[in-house]
Amino acid sequence: MLHALGTAVPALVAGGCSGPLSTLDSAGPAARDVATLWWAMLAGATLLTLLVVALLALAFLRRARQGETGAALWIGWLGLAMPGVVLLALLGSALVLGERMIARSEPGLVVVEATGHQWFWDFRQPGAEGAIATRDVLHIPAGRPVHVRIAAADVIHGFWVPRLAGKMDAIPGHVNVLRIEAAQPGVFEGQCAEFCGLDHTGHRFRVIAHDEAGWAAFQRGEGP
Repeated sequence: MLHALGTAVPALVAGGCSGPLSTLDSAGPAARDVATLWWAMLAGATLLTLLVVALLALAFLRRARQGETGAALWIGWLGLAMPGVVLLALLGSALVLGERMIARSEPGLVVVEATGHQWFWDFRQPGAEGAIATRDVLHIPAGRPVHVRIAAADVIHGFWVPRLAGKMDAIPGHVNVLRIEAAQPGVFEGQCAEFCGLDHTGHRFRVIAHDEAGWAAFQRGEGP
């Protein structure tokens, strides 16, 4: 029994950290920052949980009454200072990583218009011979930042490509900008992350990251 649990638990954990919709199996710098923040929050929460469990265990199991020095140590250091340090570290990590994910203009930037519908996505971007429109497939160059200008035509949707970036809401009458980037060429799964109606579960799309030759071909209208 213990052997089976010892085999099953690591397999479940490893399976949850990978896959086409895993936020922890990052394939770009923005998604990597999201995963780093997740691991930092997990470590901080684990540390605080262990502290609380240890304090509860000491409260129930101690045999001798502690003096003032011992009480000051537990209450002042472990009870106040340690959580304060952990929470400040988490806040600092969130501010630093969040600042790096802000969409900023820069050379070589690709801008794509994404519009959510019930229940499909329209993408529109400049091409060599005019605008290129695609449905449920977003084409981007690998190794270059892409700003996705996200809006909605009917209700609120959620634009989310877990391996490339965090989630951003698509709101009717408003444009949100999300920065994504694929480190290597490949195909990445995306989905609507905001309940938007009966067919929400099938509101999926794909992101195809091209190498230089493939991106040039797509810009000329030669891509799939």
